[in-house]
Amino acid sequence: MSSLSCPTYRSRTSSSSPFLSNHHHSSLINVVDPRRSLSFHYASPQGLNLAELCVVRSQRRSVQSSVVVQDGSVATESSSSEEAKDVGVLTIPSLEADKVVAESDGGEQLSTVSITVVGASGDLAKKKIFPALFALYYEGCLPEHFTIFGYARSKMTDAELRVMVSKTLTCRIDKRANCGEKMEEFLKRCFYHSGQYDSQEHFVALDEKLKEHEGGRLSNRLFYLSIPPNIFVDAVKCASSSASSVNGWTRVIVEKPFGRDSKTSAALTKSLKQYLEEDQIFRIDHYLGKELVENLSVLRFSNLIFEPLWSRQYIRNVQFIFSEDFGTEGRGGYFDNYGIIRDIMQNHLLQILALFAMETPVSLDAEDIRNEKVKVLRSMRPIKLEDVVIGQYKSHSIGGVTYPSYTDDKTVPKGSLTPTFAAAALFIDNARWDGVPFLMKAGKALNTRSAEIRVQFRHVPGNLYNRNSGTDRDQTTNELVIRVQPDEAIYLKINNKVPGLGMRLDQSNLNLLYSARYSKEIPDAYERLLLDAIEGERRLFIRSDELDAAWALFTPLLKEIEEKKTTPEFYPYGSRGPVGAHYLAAKHKVQWGDLSLDQ
Repeated sequence: MSSLSCPTYRSRTSSSSPFLSNHHHSSLINVVDPRRSLSFHYASPQGLNLAELCVVRSQRRSVQSSVVVQDGSVATESSSSEEAKDVGVLTIPSLEADKVVAESDGGEQLSTVSITVVGASGDLAKKKIFPALFALYYEGCLPEHFTIFGYARSKMTDAELRVMVSKTLTCRIDKRANCGEKMEEFLKRCFYHSGQYDSQEHFVALDEKLKEHEGGRLSNRLFYLSIPPNIFVDAVKCASSSASSVNGWTRVIVEKPFGRDSKTSAALTKSLKQYLEEDQIFRIDHYLGKELVENLSVLRFSNLIFEPLWSRQYIRNVQFIFSEDFGTEGRGGYFDNYGIIRDIMQNHLLQILALFAMETPVSLDAEDIRNEKVKVLRSMRPIKLEDVVIGQYKSHSIGGVTYPSYTDDKTVPKGSLTPTFAAAALFIDNARWDGVPFLMKAGKALNTRSAEIRVQFRHVPGNLYNRNSGTDRDQTTNELVIRVQPDEAIYLKINNKVPGLGMRLDQSNLNLLYSARYSKEIPDAYERLLLDAIEGERRLFIRSDELDAAWALFTPLLKEIEEKKTTPEFYPYGSRGPVGAHYLAAKHKVQWGDLSLDQ
């Protein structure tokens, strides 16, 4: 266990704490003394372990946060421990502050969190959600009192759930000393309730079980909907009416897809809002929780060398590239109903684009950031079909092994025209980005697995060294690469002179490879997003108007493709994708950055 703890749940650090009910707010005098506030030195989150991340998260919302007791006096003192200085991130509050708050609460913790995974028997729950919850527990980021319930139609006992969950739990590579002990403690907090997703009666029974484990404490409840979208509303209706918290908060995490187009998305939002307020709905896009996506705003807004260059004056084009080296593999039934544009572009890549291109927000508050993202989405030019290339992988033999085509998948309808690859050129019609092509490329069954952002800068005007660098100026273009996965890295391509008596230029990388720079294991995206949902931090979740703007951009394109029955260009399994993608880039005087092998 890290020596750093997560004081968010042990001290009343701000009025926005998710574990303070209105009753608690009314009994406190809201006093903040900036002279006694927490000392906060934040540079970049990428080097933190999850326990440190928890503390940083709790301070993001209010740097000047102090523990307040009922008489209005400030109980928090800034720590000056050597350990905190060694971390170099922030100074955490002293344990004495926790003691004061505990005494004012009668010596016991008054709140609890109940996390219900709806669809607990599914792959997402087993592979991502339960492991992420265990990681949060292992790092001390969950509150002292919490309970996890699995809810699904499958018949299962508590013991059987624990056996199922235990098979997917892992500990940090650098911290395995008490791994087995922690797993046992975590599994004791896991329970199961079988029921139908549309049964009020079954959710009432779940509510009774939750109350037993909450033991009369202030109850906060989080529901994670790891179920097909066609039963979202039924589950939300039952959870809201029969299993909501009566004295704390109730929040619901909704997993994508959020509809198939503007109409179905709006209908889903309207239905959810019959039973939930907007601030109770957490639409999750796990790509926004990835470390390098989180680091986008840090890279841009806290480094003077980048912010002045972040415009059409210096950037020639920006590329968002997503590739998988496998096909649908039995998931074709789901995928065929959506296709690669809905599955990857409209959400993952468009969300990253909005974060990349937004103006400087007023603050790091969730609403300020999401406001700027919505402005970007609403400024985007309608996507033309001639600026889009779609493809579908076909059977191909590699090294004596024959890989199937998309339609060879038995779950895919014969003759399906659903694209497994798409490339598109998008434009933002505002003062900062006017005329800059934003190119997206996403596909399955390609030659590599990666996700990256490539920023290609303009050519040096009147470059004195053109003769020394050859005729292809693209080979000497400065390029900033943010590799989201795998092998997370940030590197900048620069030109430099090769040592020697002659004048020969070479392109080299100024490289920040995360695995070399940071010894700690990078948290999974679901860990960060679950922690945010528990804390009530909405910055990385999608707001309804943001979702509307995203669908408004892609719905006309999707409708045109489907109405015209546009035939995708076929590409071999394991290739770089359709040739048409290269013509699309050339049309906008761009060369895909992933064609060269970067060191």
